[in-house]
Amino acid sequence: MLVGVCDFPGSYAFPPAGYGGIERWLWAVAVGARAAGADVHLLGPGWLPDLEPEWVRKPVRLEDVTAGSPTERELKAAGYDLLVVGHEYPSLPAWVRTWSGLECDVATFQHSPLFQHAASAFDGKRSRLYCYSPEMIERYAAHQPLPELAVHLGLDVDEPQAAQGRDLVWLGRVDEEKAPHLAVRAAQLLGRRIRIVGPVFSEDYVRSHKKLFAADHVEWAGELGGPAKTAAIQEASVFVYTCARTYVEAGAAVFGESVRAGTPVAVLTWRDGTCARAALCHRTGVTTVVPPEADDETAAQALAEAIERAADLDHNEVQAIGQQRFDPARHFEAMAALSC
Repeated sequence: MLVGVCDFPGSYAFPPAGYGGIERWLWAVAVGARAAGADVHLLGPGWLPDLEPEWVRKPVRLEDVTAGSPTERELKAAGYDLLVVGHEYPSLPAWVRTWSGLECDVATFQHSPLFQHAASAFDGKRSRLYCYSPEMIERYAAHQPLPELAVHLGLDVDEPQAAQGRDLVWLGRVDEEKAPHLAVRAAQLLGRRIRIVGPVFSEDYVRSHKKLFAADHVEWAGELGGPAKTAAIQEASVFVYTCARTYVEAGAAVFGESVRAGTPVAVLTWRDGTCARAALCHRTGVTTVVPPEADDETAAQALAEAIERAADLDHNEVQAIGQQRFDPARHFEAMAALSC
């Protein structure tokens, strides 16, 4: 099977070491495809030029290919069975024109809860959209989405053996949508230290909760990538997940990252059917669902109880389950099944 993994022109190095949702997902698909025995071409100029020599790089983007050009003839002659691409491209006419002439399947994963696809983008067979959670499947029902957990990998990042860990960790962008102040308050209620890992996206948000964020039990680690990011997760006793009441998580890299590292997850959500429910089981994490009309203090208390329960889970078992559930080869095989 020949698979083309199309790069995504973004601001991160490609493949990225630490952050980048679509980019890290595409790299996981490429790694998983190769592990599953497929031949893989990395399509697009964004891939790092110093990757291992066994990676075949083709610096071309389908949307830039001219009809009847030597580049188009070369793409057709390659005989691709499957292209894997960022979710925007099956709705981009220039990309679709080139892809349609290749007579291969296309698969993508929905990494945004807001993007509107063209009505003809997916047929559920030759062109396939994959979604993480029941709420995302419902949100994109018109496009016949298929359920699948996304796997995300950074470059040269391998999880060490699980450890019991200490303190708590919260990871993500620091802003109103991700609501880390709730994790900080839950840690305070428990008398636990918490490490905040990630870039500050909203200084106004941080100022609005300055008393909490400046408390002695809070450590600000900033944005970490590569092994440092993995270590921050692996060294914690519990990974704490929060979000705002109306926020819809689409790709949810953090759940897979945490359980693959062996760190159980305590989750605060505001409704059922979220990515947390899809990603976790009773042996890998604890999810608490709080009514959205509840105040922040009630939510933080519920989250604190979830943290206490998650802290009792076995880190080695969490890692064993996580590395099976979020295995790149398994993920690729699930998406490629209809192409075989």
